[in-house]
Amino acid sequence: MRAVAYSQPLPISDENSLIDLELPVPEPAGRDILVEIKAVSVNPVDVKLRANRAPANGQPFVLGWDAAGVVVKAGPDATFFKPGDRVYYAGAINRAGSNAEFQLVDERIVGRMPANLDFPAAAALPLTSITAYETLFDRLKVGDAVPGAANALLVIGGAGGVGSMTIQIARALTDLTVIATASRPETMDWVKMLGAHHVVDHTKTLAEQVTALKIGQPGFVFSTNQSDSYIGDVAALIAPQGRYALIDDPATFNIMPFKSKAVSVHWEMMFARPLYQTADMERQHQLLNEVAGLVEVGAIRTTLTEVLGTINAANLKKAHALVETNRMKGKLVLAGF
Repeated sequence: MRAVAYSQPLPISDENSLIDLELPVPEPAGRDILVEIKAVSVNPVDVKLRANRAPANGQPFVLGWDAAGVVVKAGPDATFFKPGDRVYYAGAINRAGSNAEFQLVDERIVGRMPANLDFPAAAALPLTSITAYETLFDRLKVGDAVPGAANALLVIGGAGGVGSMTIQIARALTDLTVIATASRPETMDWVKMLGAHHVVDHTKTLAEQVTALKIGQPGFVFSTNQSDSYIGDVAALIAPQGRYALIDDPATFNIMPFKSKAVSVHWEMMFARPLYQTADMERQHQLLNEVAGLVEVGAIRTTLTEVLGTINAANLKKAHALVETNRMKGKLVLAGF
């Protein structure tokens, strides 16, 4: 099968940063299903691993943690899906990714693809949907109000992939007032279109802007990028006993400013369930099915903004370079071989 992999950490400008190659088609066992990949999306995790982690034993490793495709074979213990089913998923970070014609994935982290979407539109959704959903309901527990706080959520980095889904899921499934950050006219328009009640500029002081909204101190803050840059601002604007979540990887992160308000800090890692085979791993299957239902009734929409072409090394290099700019709006997708 055709695949795209990397053999050593290199800058994306290097000719060998990503390479086209041929690999054998894997065989499903246990609860794995074999999926024929129709479309993939590119996320910051792809960029981080390619640039920083050497593949084990020097063997080429296939990246890619967003996919939509068709089940072609199911393992002997698989019960959720059968050949011919259209599915979407993010996969597991410790297994070969989706930048290949075929991929093995545990059915417990796979959802049925929204019936009203094509493969590219569906491929933009899984990783960001899981991250947003787990952050809201498993980490921040937004259904449990913070006493005295505004029932509000501040999303730092609202126009990115995760921010875009967080805004939509929060609007569809909660009564939170959603405040999103954005800094350019096009990204401000984007987060408003997705449902943000208020937009503030993350290049300016957040605390002053949130205070000016006159809605009170938010009980919840979700930071999707550059979290270390906003610690002081967040500590000032969040309500006492509020809950704060982040997903990025700051080199240093001083949580002491949160102590006086007894703010709890939650790190979301959507790969934790499949990586550690947690007892509730099947929850990702369930939530992806729930997201599919929300898409089908028009409560949320795909965050696909551009299809860059077919799945090959040249096009994936373009996608990685764009993700590395940290100026993304929505998601980049590649479709077909």
